Amino acid sequence: MSSTAPELLAELIRFRTTNPEGDEIAICEHLETALKARGADAASVTEVPRPGSRGGYVYARFGEPELLINAHVDTVPVNAGWQQDPFEPRLENERIYGLGAADTKGAIAAVLAALERVRPKNVGILFSGDEERTGTCIPAFLRSPDAEGLRRAVVCEPTARRAGTRHRGVLAYRASLTGAGGHSSRADHMPKPIVTMAKLAVALGEVGEARVNEGPAGMTGLAMNVAEIGGGVAFNVVPERAELTFSIRPYPGFDKDAFDRDIGARARDIHPDIALENVLDHRPLECRDEAPLRALLGDAVREYVGLDFWTEAAVLSAAGIEPVVVGPGDIAQAHSPEEFVAIADLAWATDLFTRVFEAA
Repeated sequence: MSSTAPELLAELIRFRTTNPEGDEIAICEHLETALKARGADAASVTEVPRPGSRGGYVYARFGEPELLINAHVDTVPVNAGWQQDPFEPRLENERIYGLGAADTKGAIAAVLAALERVRPKNVGILFSGDEERTGTCIPAFLRSPDAEGLRRAVVCEPTARRAGTRHRGVLAYRASLTGAGGHSSRADHMPKPIVTMAKLAVALGEVGEARVNEGPAGMTGLAMNVAEIGGGVAFNVVPERAELTFSIRPYPGFDKDAFDRDIGARARDIHPDIALENVLDHRPLECRDEAPLRALLGDAVREYVGLDFWTEAAVLSAAGIEPVVVGPGDIAQAHSPEEFVAIADLAWATDLFTRVFEAA
């Protein structure tokens, strides 16, 4: 058995693991075979139920794991703009193109290639699904006996050869208001939920502008995004209901409770009946003890940084597992048409995981 990371990546791209409609179990079964062939003491696939698709993960154990290596097998849906089949890998200009090449099937390929060089002593390898949507698989793994004893983790995301020891979270909210609704000829004398939501949108924009310099160096601002106002049905109908969705990306140390109180007060000032609901709460990551992780990665990474995007490293951290985020490719390629990873990055990642396996 001798496969290069580019060859392994080509195999993985051909598995259709778009979330939610893709088949994560099929790729996990393929990876179970690959991990057993590379000397795992045990490897198995676990299905994690969720509506509308087959989700799950594959976990392999080498020795008595204290270190976890994690990458996700699922991808976002196919974005508009692909010039060729996103599930058929192609090599151009020393790059491999295909859906998931950077996010994060390239990392999986590099892990498998590194396992052909060295067998780790006390490492767990988790290739998990549902990272791109509802995040069911990591919590399911953490509830299992396999998570016991894990102390540190390397979570694979495309980081341009840098290592992330902290990153932003994601908070998403839905605001709603219900009125009487009716014929637009009576609009001057009726509540207008969409107009009210528009006022709230302006207020939220002002909050983002006022706090643009808030936060730690390199991670300032809230990344306030007013994403959508909806509710209308026709030009001549005053809608009964309107909704607004917005999100922020809080920095480590962000005071969510104070933010919620502030936004709630502003909404009530606009209209006392506006209802606010926090629909997504992914907290930021801040590594509590970087020294062992820095020793593990050494000078193989360019620098240690804060990341602007959220990862499931935060979920592991909340469970007491100290993570670092690193992997081949660049986040600029993730979720984009013509996604690619450079062959040089795959070689770098293979060397990185070889080092990690030798040190673990």
